[in-house]
This record gives sequence, structure tokens and C-alpha cells, in this order.
Amino acid sequence: SLLGRARCYRSCETQRLGGPASRHRVSEDVRSDFQRRVPYNYLQRAYIKLNQLEKAMEAAHTFFVANPEHMEMQQNIENYRATAGVEALQLVDREAKLHLESYNAGVKHYEADDFELAIRHFEQALREYFVEDIECRTLCEGPQRFEEYEYLGYKTGLYEAIADHYMQVLVCQHECVRELATRPGRLSPIENFLPLHYDYLQFAYYRVGEYVKALECAKAYLLCHPDDEDVLDNVDYYESLLDDSIDPASIEAREDLTMFVKRHKLESELIKSAAEGLGFSYTEPNYWIRYGGRQDENRVPSGVNVEGAEVHGLSMGKKLSPKIDRDLREGGPLLYENITFVYNSEQLNGTQRVLLDNVLSEEQCRELHSVATGIMLVGDGYRGKTSPHTPNEKFEGATVLKALKSGYEGRVPLKSARLFYDISEKARRIVESYFMLNSTLYFSYTHMVCRTALS
Repeated sequence: SLLGRARCYRSCETQRLGGPASRHRVSEDVRSDFQRRVPYNYLQRAYIKLNQLEKAMEAAHTFFVANPEHMEMQQNIENYRATAGVEALQLVDREAKLHLESYNAGVKHYEADDFELAIRHFEQALREYFVEDIECRTLCEGPQRFEEYEYLGYKTGLYEAIADHYMQVLVCQHECVRELATRPGRLSPIENFLPLHYDYLQFAYYRVGEYVKALECAKAYLLCHPDDEDVLDNVDYYESLLDDSIDPASIEAREDLTMFVKRHKLESELIKSAAEGLGFSYTEPNYWIRYGGRQDENRVPSGVNVEGAEVHGLSMGKKLSPKIDRDLREGGPLLYENITFVYNSEQLNGTQRVLLDNVLSEEQCRELHSVATGIMLVGDGYRGKTSPHTPNEKFEGATVLKALKSGYEGRVPLKSARLFYDISEKARRIVESYFMLNSTLYFSYTHMVCRTALS
């Protein structure tokens, strides 16, 4: 079965793409360029040379959506619009994700109290979401990088290699929840994205009088947030509106989300079990943060304020985020004579921040720079992504372990590799002292990075 599937996969790849498989397996840099939509930057310039203004504008807009910090492209779009007289709403994103477009349309109609159209778009968004989820999970089945082991010259046996690769694939597939909730050009996903569809739908169905469907969606939302008191109250209310011939207990949560959540929980348990058994670190993210709720006038469960509408019986509670108080101190001794204080937390517009100078001498800086050129890896610590933080920079990094291993192998001077560790320990002691910590400060991760601006 396994060999047959591999043979089938290779055959399909050859038939559809042609030539040897290696021809189509691109580098991480090329993958990153396509993720950042860099080809559209070239396209808009080429279209301008051909005097095809409309296509140039589409290409520019498509690039800018994924690179909102690119000021030059923003200016290009303004110039194109002024020349062609095109309104902003007419701009086309040629890489738009259908499920996000339908979701945004649903929100727009919902906020306009057009609940019939809102339902149509939210249902369409869900169908497109689950199709996109299949594609995302399929793309995870390609080659994987074993970050936990690549610094150690790790050599696996058959079963370790199979388990390692499968776990990498499974974690990637598990992360599709986050991937599908993230807009182009953004680092953070839309909070509570998938459950929000059912939250909108439960109220929209209620407003059009389809109480059974409203109940199904409310129960679906509870699969992700089973202790949400507002939605629990809404479930009771929807059940009271059903015909006497309908048994409320027979109305179950939507099957699409039921199957999705069941698989998601099983994957989570499997990954956690594997992490414990195989000895790698894994922390389950909170994929459906509850405070990512709707902030609109028809919000249920966070509140309802619809003039002239009969919504009696629905929960109108508002959740408040707890305030965390911390005893923050700073201004302790810097321990070393040559170190110069520059800015404190207030001057850096934050908390527990400090800027110091002369922590390293110029000679030490030159030595570390020399080490860096020999050991830096593109996208180190970020699954090989060239631009994990912003599309406008190239990110390279190396850990203390990587430096020491390279030193023992003779690729860099061992003395220089040891300097990386010593400087890290020096920084730890300075931070511990300056912020007057009551306990020992431990570093779990030390990273030397190089961030290069991209044009």
C-alpha cells in the first residue's frame, strides 16, 4: 500500500509536470518569494513597459496586499489609480483566498442586517474553508526539515525516521487551522476564526426564523468553547422556540464542525503523546481564542443591541478581560565597568526593556561577525522561512549549539564559538541584575541573527 501510493505519486508528478522530480523541487528562497508574492512586483513593471495599465494595477495590488509595508508599491498604486481613474474598490487581488472573501462578504451583509445574504456567504465560506483545509494538509505531505536534530548530526534508524517525518507532517497539518485564518501579509491569524462562522450563523438563522439551524450552529460553536455561558443560554432559548413535535435532544451540532473538531483533538493527543515518547518539545497553541469574538451591534453572545428587533431571551452578557498586575522593577547594577546605559522601559515605550551599549568590545563584535558568516542558516528556527517576521527582510540565524558544534568540527575557531556562549551568559547576568529579579534567570534559547533588508 505504501509503496503503491509512492509509485502513484511519482507517476502523477512526472505526467503532469514532466521531467525528473528534482526539477520541480525548489529552494526555500523560491518558496518564500512566492509566499511574499514577489513575482507580482516584476509583473507590474513588465505590464507598465507594455502599456497595460489595468493589469499592472492588478499585479501591484496583489503584491501590496501581502506586503502592506511596501511604501513604494503603495505609491505606484496611487499613481496608477490617478492615471486610470480607478476607485479602490475596483482593485483586484489575483491571489485572494475564496474562503476569506466569502467570510468578509458575510460579515458585511450581517452588519447591514441582511441576514439572508449573510447566511449564504457564511455557508459558502465554510464550504470553501474545508476545501482549502484539504489542500493545506496535502501540501504538508512534502519533504520536511528536522529542526530538533540537524545540529547534532542526528542519524536515525528506519522506525525513528518514519516517526520523525510523520510527526513533522502531522504538526504541519495541525497548523492549517492557523494558516487558513491568517490574511496575506499578516503574522497573526483572525482570532477565533472558524468558530466565528457558526457564531454569526446561529444569530442570523435565528433572525430569519430557522430555529433548528440556529440551534445546530450554537451547539457547533460549543464544540470549541463548551463552557461559554452566553451560548449555553442561547441554546436553551432556541430550544424553547422549537415546535412541540421536535425533540430538542435530537438536534445535534453541525456535522461539518463535529468531524473537524474530532480530528483536531485526536491529532492534538497524538502529537502530545509523541512529544513525550520521542523526546521533542511541543506546546499546543490556543487556536480558538475566545476573546476573538464579533464586535458588532448584533453580537451574540457578547451583546445584542438591535433597535426594533425582538431578540428577547438571548444572552446579552459582555466578557471582560482580566487585568494582570505585575511588580516590575528596573535600574539595578550593570555589573561591568564599560557598559553604558542608553534607554529604559519608559523611553522604549514598553515594559521590561533596556538598551545598553558596550556590552561587547569592537574586537568581540568582529569575531562574532566572522563566526556568523560561517554558521548562519536562512530561516533558522522558523522552519526555513526566509522572511518569517516581515516580507521586507531576509532572516538568518544560528544557536549556541550550532556554533559549538561547528567549532568542534573545525569549521570555525573553537575560541570564537565559545565567545558566543560567554557573551550569552554575560547578557543573562546583566539582565538578571538590572531588573532586580528575585530568582535566577534561565535562558531556554539563545539566537544570533542577521536581518538583511530586501528591496
